[in-house]
Amino acid sequence: MKTVLVIGIGAGDPDHVTAEAARALNRADVFFMFDKGADAADLVALRRLVLDRWVDRPDSRVVVAPDPPRDLGGPSYGADVAGWHDQRAALYERLVADELADGGTGAILVWGDPALYDSTLRILDRVAARGAVAFAVEVVPGISSIQVLAARHRIALHGVGRPVHVTTGRRLREGWPDGVDDVVVMLDGGCAFTTVDPAGVTIWWGAYLGTPDEILLSGPLAEVGPEIERVRAEARARKGWMFDTYLLRRGDGGA
Repeated sequence: MKTVLVIGIGAGDPDHVTAEAARALNRADVFFMFDKGADAADLVALRRLVLDRWVDRPDSRVVVAPDPPRDLGGPSYGADVAGWHDQRAALYERLVADELADGGTGAILVWGDPALYDSTLRILDRVAARGAVAFAVEVVPGISSIQVLAARHRIALHGVGRPVHVTTGRRLREGWPDGVDDVVVMLDGGCAFTTVDPAGVTIWWGAYLGTPDEILLSGPLAEVGPEIERVRAEARARKGWMFDTYLLRRGDGGA
């Protein structure tokens, strides 16, 4: 039986790799990486940096494949995502079938944690359901950008006995979630915090968390929101890609 390891490698710093993840990395015969184009070349380079830091096996190899383009601008977000997942499933199936020997172990290095806003496990489920190639999946958790955000700003994500809501920028644009004062936002393509009434709201924002390019800003949303917009736009133009995460707190958040 072939094995595919889905390994959370943290938010960008090789020091985020746990002892369990380091052991898993050294089990892999093949590492599968996905090229998102020149603008996101850093994402492959940072994964290679993790391997250089933690992998001791000289016989392991890296296979880099072009990632299917992700176009989510159609009339149906769900249909767009499903189509993209189908393309990725076909790619994963080919890699496991052609690049991984019987009894071999492959690894996919997931930014942050595989269970939090990452599609790898769902796509591997699709591959398994297709039935063309047999393999087992093992998951190794990782440090998420949310954890790094809280650590860098030295904050708790919620008040005493209070919930915290984790959502996306697209969902935040639909309105502040009911029943919560603390909202963590990921996968924000365009400053969704600008759609929030800033009165009484504090933001803790971080971009490229865990990398040498890390940027941190925080304060009352009405005051620092425009500065975050400016800094974010400049950083995205400079690097060609943007990963940011932030916490919005309304009032005192039940602290």
